[in-house]
Amino acid sequence: MPSAQDPFYVVKEEIQESIDKLQSSFHQWERISSDTGEQLHLTKELIATCGSIDWQVDELDKAISVAARDPTWYGIDEVELEKRRRWTSTARAQVGAVKKAVEAGKDSTGTSVNGMRRELMRLANSQETDRSNQYASQHNDDFITSESDRQLLLIKQQDEELDELSASVERIGGVGLTIHEELLAQEKIVDELGMEMDSTSNRLDFVQKKVATVMKKAGVKGQCMMIVFLLVLFIILFVLVFLT
Repeated sequence: MPSAQDPFYVVKEEIQESIDKLQSSFHQWERISSDTGEQLHLTKELIATCGSIDWQVDELDKAISVAARDPTWYGIDEVELEKRRRWTSTARAQVGAVKKAVEAGKDSTGTSVNGMRRELMRLANSQETDRSNQYASQHNDDFITSESDRQLLLIKQQDEELDELSASVERIGGVGLTIHEELLAQEKIVDELGMEMDSTSNRLDFVQKKVATVMKKAGVKGQCMMIVFLLVLFIILFVLVFLT
């Protein structure tokens, strides 16, 4: 996305600063007398700086090639890509002109150096024109970038809300499953209790029938004896439980 935060423009500004320093050192190199220790030292420094800037421009070109494979993903268009390619070409030409002049050296008439100076001025003017066009479209680019960022933020917020909703549904599903398992366990307990009650009721009916049969056979005297026996047993149990 063409904005001040775009990595391309950050690297571009760094490279441009290096080129400006390179040109300043080149002008200083022009004013130094030839075959002096200072000129030799500055010549080596200029050539090394040219190599470093060439490497940075090459890396920037590689990044542009990657972005060109899917411009939509990076939020740029073909016009922006062409503008970036044109700037790297201009930067490479500026560095190449300085490197060529330094390697060729200064002749007695100074014609070669003057020609290189004119080439550098032409390239600089061309770059200033590109920069003016870039600033002219910066407002529209910033607006498009702002809208794109806002849409991305909305999409991100919607994704987060969907994730939270999905987590809530999973939690509710887990609670429902737990309740279902608990109900099944309670139903099993109720069924077992019902079976035990049926069994107990059957045994109680059997005992009542047996007692009725015994009472019938024993007669009145036997019934009185049984009542007395049960009363004595009750008293004994009461004493054992509550008085000891």
